[in-house]
Amino acid sequence: MNEAAQLPWWAWVLIALLLGTQGVCLFLDSRRRGARAWFWGLLGLVHFPMSSLVYWLLVVRPKRR
Repeated sequence: MNEAAQLPWWAWVLIALLLGTQGVCLFLDSRRRGARAWFWGLLGLVHFPMSSLVYWLLVVRPKRR
């Protein structure tokens, strides 16, 4: 638990930007594809990069075939 408190401020900003960008991108793409946009957007705000990989496997890849 102490390790998280030792992160510099710029690391927290970078993490917030990564999660926010991923959440917005997943939301917009899933809304365009009609695939539960709010679910994917919220999941993107919590996990990085696993939610993008799962989204690609479950939504993007099957529609390409």
